[in-house]
Amino acid sequence: MRRPGTDPRLFKVASLLLCYPSRDLLGHDAELVRFAASQRDAIRQPLERFLAHRSASPPLELEREYVETFDLRRRCTLNVSYYVYGDTRRRGVALLRLKRLYAAGGLPLESDELPDHLPVMLEFAAFAPGGYGAHILGENRVGIELLRLSLREGGRPHADVLEAVCAALPRLGLNETNAIRKLAAEGPPDEQVGLEPFAPPEVMPTGART
Repeated sequence: MRRPGTDPRLFKVASLLLCYPSRDLLGHDAELVRFAASQRDAIRQPLERFLAHRSASPPLELEREYVETFDLRRRCTLNVSYYVYGDTRRRGVALLRLKRLYAAGGLPLESDELPDHLPVMLEFAAFAPGGYGAHILGENRVGIELLRLSLREGGRPHADVLEAVCAALPRLGLNETNAIRKLAAEGPPDEQVGLEPFAPPEVMPTGART
């Protein structure tokens, strides 16, 4: 769910800003700057900070920064269900549920990423009908907040993108706040029994299946 008055295009913009900064994507930044300027302060300010950082940085530096942030730091993974479930069977169930929700919303998953990859989730939220996108973001709010906190703690510029996303979502409830505090202090759970993969084959990217 999003706060009343939030432009649903924000989720598409955030999805683009959380993708690898290819030359093609960077070529759209002027359009994203115009979008940011049209938003309320809580969304506009963090987006403008991040876009100003992109404008001031060479493309190769942005690429290196992205890899160091999301590919080399497990604490900043974009696969947000990891923060709640770790690599456990419960995460596998959550991934399967996400994939089914995408299909039920009329937008079946066609990405090479897992269903809990935040740019995929945000793009779905931008276009999904009938509240499906809001439901998915709500169910994964704790993981989204924990990613935001990890990025902010690490001084990573992408924290501003998460600030904008979280500003567009409803205020956290007591249960969510307690879960965030607990997981931030203890980390994600470990699998207690068995050695099977955390996700069933049907939710794995095509290239990862055997």
